[in-house]
Amino acid sequence: MKKLMILSLAMALLASPAWGYKQEDLDKLAATNACEECDLERADLERADLERADLRANLAGADLHLAYLREANLAKAILTKANLAKAILTKANLVGADLRGAVLGVAFLPLADLREADLERADLSHASLRGANLGGTDLDKADLTEADLTEADLERADLREANLTGAVLRDAKIDFADFTKAKFCNTVMPDGQRIFKDC
Repeated sequence: MKKLMILSLAMALLASPAWGYKQEDLDKLAATNACEECDLERADLERADLERADLRANLAGADLHLAYLREANLAKAILTKANLAKAILTKANLVGADLRGAVLGVAFLPLADLREADLERADLSHASLRGANLGGTDLDKADLTEADLTEADLERADLREANLTGAVLRDAKIDFADFTKAKFCNTVMPDGQRIFKDC
């Protein structure tokens, strides 16, 4: 009897869908433009218009490629390994968000608030972060190749082993930021000086 119960449970788990999101949460987001604490893991939100949406939710592995997230509230959202390539995140609130391993290549994040966010190993290549607040952000091993960080606030940010090849940090605030083992090649520093030390 015990073996039969274990076998039934195993079959039920195998038969359940591989996608993590709940359809009712997706429907709620579509109807209200808000879904706080929802489960939208691996949801397909490509090209979605989510301007000013409340998305303080689980969006791990979600597809937000080309999504319009201007002024969206993603504070403390779980966005691990999410695809945000080419997404528009102007003035978005990403304070404390978990973006480890997320793809934000060519994303548009001017004036976004990313304080204390975790962007370890995130792909921010060619992203626009002009005037963004990255104070205390974890950018350990992040790819910032050719990212525009003009006037960004990087105070106390962790950029250990980050790739800053071709990045522009003109007029950025970098007080107490940790650049240990970061790669500088054709990198424009806050004073406008170009550094080639790791080319």
